[in-house]
Amino acid sequence: MARHTYELGLGLSEEHSALADSVASFAERTITTEHVRAAVEAPVEDKYPPFWHALVGQDLLGLHVPENAGGHGAGLLTLAVALEALGRTVAPGPFVPTVLGSALLAAADSKIGIEVLPGLLDGSTTAAVALGEPLVAEADGAGYRITGTADAVIAGEHADVLLLPATIGDTVRWVVLDAADVTIGVQDSIDILRGSARLEVSGLSVGADRVLDGLSQQRVRSIAAVVLGAEAVGVMSWCVSTAAEYAKTRVQFGKPIGQFQGVKHKCAHMGIALEQARAVVWDAASALDKGDGTADFAAEIAAVIVPDAAVDCAQDCIQVHGGIGFTWEHDAHLYYRRALAIRGVLGTREERANRVADESLSGVTRVSELELPEEAETLRTQIRAELAPIAGIADEDEQLVALGDGGWVQPHLPKPYGRAASPLEQIVIAQEIKTAGIAMPQLLMGGWAVQAIVAHGTQQQKDDLAVPTLQGELVWCQLFSEPGAGSDLASLSTKAEKVDGGWKVTGQKIWTTVAQFSDWAMLIARTDTTKPKHQGITYFVLDMATPGVTVRPLREMTGSALFNEVFLDDVFIPDEHVVGEINDGWNVARTTLAGERVALSQKMEAYATDVDLLRFAQGRTLSPVGRYRLGELIAQSQALDVIGARVVLKQLSGIDVSTTSSVGKLLGMGLGQAISEFVVAELGAAGTVAISGQPSDKAMEQLISGRATTIYGGTTEVQLNVIGERMLGLPRDATA
Repeated sequence: MARHTYELGLGLSEEHSALADSVASFAERTITTEHVRAAVEAPVEDKYPPFWHALVGQDLLGLHVPENAGGHGAGLLTLAVALEALGRTVAPGPFVPTVLGSALLAAADSKIGIEVLPGLLDGSTTAAVALGEPLVAEADGAGYRITGTADAVIAGEHADVLLLPATIGDTVRWVVLDAADVTIGVQDSIDILRGSARLEVSGLSVGADRVLDGLSQQRVRSIAAVVLGAEAVGVMSWCVSTAAEYAKTRVQFGKPIGQFQGVKHKCAHMGIALEQARAVVWDAASALDKGDGTADFAAEIAAVIVPDAAVDCAQDCIQVHGGIGFTWEHDAHLYYRRALAIRGVLGTREERANRVADESLSGVTRVSELELPEEAETLRTQIRAELAPIAGIADEDEQLVALGDGGWVQPHLPKPYGRAASPLEQIVIAQEIKTAGIAMPQLLMGGWAVQAIVAHGTQQQKDDLAVPTLQGELVWCQLFSEPGAGSDLASLSTKAEKVDGGWKVTGQKIWTTVAQFSDWAMLIARTDTTKPKHQGITYFVLDMATPGVTVRPLREMTGSALFNEVFLDDVFIPDEHVVGEINDGWNVARTTLAGERVALSQKMEAYATDVDLLRFAQGRTLSPVGRYRLGELIAQSQALDVIGARVVLKQLSGIDVSTTSSVGKLLGMGLGQAISEFVVAELGAAGTVAISGQPSDKAMEQLISGRATTIYGGTTEVQLNVIGERMLGLPRDATA
């Protein structure tokens, strides 16, 4: 049986999917509810849980450690895949703190790592890492004298090896200590399955060889953000699946609670947060594995997004379950506690967001570059050669014709209208067109029209309409929405009655973009009122110059008129302008090959973006709240870029991306609004008046026009319904 999107995990490769499945199967068999519940009720935490030896036997402790250090050399991303699968179990025990410790030791250049790593990799010793305020290290002969206290050290009570930060000179370095040399006090931890401890060091003399070289405070934060973030993603995955399954089966007022929009939207937001968290952990782990120069920035992005998302997700899981979720017997509180503990040790949200803001303002950026398979270069050479003559055409109209005739405008379409391009070829084409500096025609709604006509139209329709549209000659609008049927298109009331040679259409359409400039329109109308509402609808193409068509521009809150009302009074449409079969228009409207198209960006470039945000913030003194908010927005924008990259990579692997694309669309809809709102709010009074050449001039326009982004093309609420139903499998509304 096909799995829901939320069950797929953060890994994208076949190897990572297989690893996730293997670890999940092992955990399901071995880390039982009985083990977890026994640990909850135990008066004292055991050093090793009953399943420890079985877990060690899975050979996961060394996944990420380089081969020359005794590990498998698979990297942090592979470890993150396994950690997500294990995180779903909220397992007690030292596994996660130990692999965090070994990851730090492997990243350092110190002899002590060589000595300590073997025991950590074979499970005979365990580690704990302090991530709070550093201790003090004073020079003491050839070594140092360490003094200080570290609180809330996860799994610190039973760890054999302790990694603690200490200030040496002007820098923070990590020191490796034996537990026997440290005073350890058990603390009452919010996570009752994996406790925390206070570590006190009083004038302990250590050799310089105990100080890890080549490991900055920033890199420690980065590795911790990935390791703990991956476990937090596992927590979120459990919360999403558990809440969704409960919402499907829990009946109130005669129907599953998942049909209530409030519950459905809450679950959808949980699923969105999970996809966002997976994306940024995946990106950070990948960057660290590659030694990317912006890896630490990617990890800071993950640190901003994941910890709080995990806490929110766990809270929402409890809320969806209602009273049962607040009981000791239900596991929801265990996941909530784990999420809170992880968030706590990664520092405050303000600290994390401010670091992202500081890096961004200093010029650090991260571009999501797709790693394409080797065959991409062969394709690139061929495509570049074919595009070269087109790039050399000086006449703009002639160039547009050449692009349309060559199938370059919508290359995913079948030949001769497109190039029947695979997802990989589409990516390379887009890259090469950009490199060549070729201006592509802006089809707008025409892109949808062409897809419908090519998929369902007659040869005459393809020749007369699809071809000139692809050559940039025709402008299209979409006559779908009606005053009484906005997003609910199936409730449309526009009627088409059969007459000799065609159809007479009467009705009213609204929110029709660029109708006043359009040559042709896509039109759906009801042709059989006796059929259910999704049936009895036919898809037409309409010449907008036809008598009886009246277009009335709607002045929007921006003052301009992009949208229109269109009145249809006994408009005659000939039979040859029916697309597809009579009464099958709903399928024509929905099945337009859109799923085959690769979109390289999820952002709405016509509205405010992170480029506008940084241009505004550079050189400006922001308030503390403003700087914090800047970091949040940059993190959200980066996450959207990564989600877009993952959508493309999934398409290359043949994975269904429909729900992930919906997540990206919803997040993109809100991002531009949030950025423009931030700019206007930071300007204060100056943000309420247009000052030529100043940020307020553009920001005001973006703020007002951006209000439409969460309405047109399916409102936020409709998108949440789609995500809840398609991603999480929640029941559709009973009246749908």
